[in-house]
Amino acid sequence: MLNLLRRSPQFRRLFLAHAVSRAGDAFNTVAIVVLVFQLTGSGRGVAGAVMFEVLPVLLIGPFAGLAADKMPRPQLMVSADLIRAGAAASLVFATQSVTAVFAAAFVLSAAATVFNPAATSLLPDVVGDNDLVTANSALWSVAVIAQIALAPAAGLIIAIGGGIRFAFAINAATFVASALLLVGVRAGRTPASIEATGSKGALAGIAAVRANPWLRRLGVVQVLASLSAGATSGLLVILAERRLGVGPRGFGILLATIGIGAAAGPALLRRSICAGDRRWLFGPYLVRGAVDLTLATVTSPLIAGAALVIYGMSTSTGMVAYQTTLQRAVPRQIRGRVTSLFDVIWNATRLISLAAGALLTDTIDVRWVYLVAAALLIAAGVIGLTADTEVDRHQDADDVATS
Repeated sequence: MLNLLRRSPQFRRLFLAHAVSRAGDAFNTVAIVVLVFQLTGSGRGVAGAVMFEVLPVLLIGPFAGLAADKMPRPQLMVSADLIRAGAAASLVFATQSVTAVFAAAFVLSAAATVFNPAATSLLPDVVGDNDLVTANSALWSVAVIAQIALAPAAGLIIAIGGGIRFAFAINAATFVASALLLVGVRAGRTPASIEATGSKGALAGIAAVRANPWLRRLGVVQVLASLSAGATSGLLVILAERRLGVGPRGFGILLATIGIGAAAGPALLRRSICAGDRRWLFGPYLVRGAVDLTLATVTSPLIAGAALVIYGMSTSTGMVAYQTTLQRAVPRQIRGRVTSLFDVIWNATRLISLAAGALLTDTIDVRWVYLVAAALLIAAGVIGLTADTEVDRHQDADDVATS
């Protein structure tokens, strides 16, 4: 990773922008769910905040993917960062209004929906095919290191009182810093050549996925995984409060344990990760299913924290394999739209997951959310591992339909 940072100034800028933005997100993630839970006192309230983050992906996701393929990607990312900075800053003054929090969450997510496919599509232009595993590992590692270092601090500051506004201000400042760094990125400034425009161009990602058996299989697995992870990630704050008996500080520590595992995964296993290998793509779902089963059955914060370390390791290594495989398997001219399509699939099923999870939490018990999630993740892993899902990276352009 250090060698890549030294020899690639463009990746260094991308890495630093990612690092400072993720540092602010570590504060924001804790602050927004704690604030909504304090204002509403219910699982439905927390789920509502996350739902306002999901809706923009469903509404503008395909058009964001088209923009990522049709426009200069760094320019798109800078604009999205500045919009996110304004939305995060507005939360500093809106800590007494659930409506204002939901509105800010919507804008933050809308800008992220534009930013993310552009960033994912830009990376192969910045580092090249051979460095993709290293680059994806580095970006994931810096994100989770920020979570490890700052999530517990955010929980402590919020628990003391008055820290929620500070957390939102930090997040706003980091988006500004990220935009300034991205201004200097020169790669990806030449848009891809796209014939189809409008809704036909925006929906070209669907045709690409339908034409490729591996991408279709990946979509099915993503649906099952999202039906699981949407509820468990969004409602972890309630598990921490009601079942494990820890408050905001403990919730921050639990997030940090996920971060510890997520940082350790790529650091320890980066040289072994094989993009396109179904064991690396789908094996982590089985591990995460076992972790959710553990969380549903224990009440010890120590055991839960240890399980979440394992969860973090499996999530990060699986995501590095998935991200790298997708970047290699999809041609540049359609990459943004395919990436956005998978984001739409993930978030649409995540919305269903959150609604069902909130209902289970408020009517029965939060542990049932984790029991159902475990079953879904195990099913996702089995489906992926038993299918022929190897990707021949040398046939990518021939196998994936383009616009």
